[in-house]
Amino acid sequence: MQQDFLTILIFMLFGGAFVLLNMVAIGRLLRAKTKYTEQKSTTYECGEPTFGSAFVRFNIRFYVLALVFVIFDVEVVFLFPWAVVLKDMGMLALVEAAVFIVVLGVGLAYVWKKGDIDWIPLHDERQVGARAQLGDLDLAAPTPSSPSSVPEPVGAGSEG
Repeated sequence: MQQDFLTILIFMLFGGAFVLLNMVAIGRLLRAKTKYTEQKSTTYECGEPTFGSAFVRFNIRFYVLALVFVIFDVEVVFLFPWAVVLKDMGMLALVEAAVFIVVLGVGLAYVWKKGDIDWIPLHDERQVGARAQLGDLDLAAPTPSSPSSVPEPVGAGSEG
């Protein structure tokens, strides 16, 4: 029993030494010998100067939609192994997969009814007519009365 633990300990020590060797020793040999400067630590944005904070608040709808996509995407992946063994398992596998698909369909119907997969969800009865109005608007082009949604870079103002 102690022999097994000793083998695991030796393996972990070897793995740790391997990682340290690759990160430190070989990294020092391969990386460039330049000095660290403040200019080198700035973020490269395709030649554009950066402005504003990186901590921008996103609407929670983006995260909810992404999570719903991941959940259904991962669950559908479970159908591939089922399809491979369908002939071997017979009618039981077909019934189980049908139940699985029905559960996925009920979950999708629930999320759809709740409005979480709408890009612009409208949960309030007062806004029922707003969905028809949104279809008439071109949301990509700013209107003349609304300010431009593109922020102006720092230092690009009209000060002379």
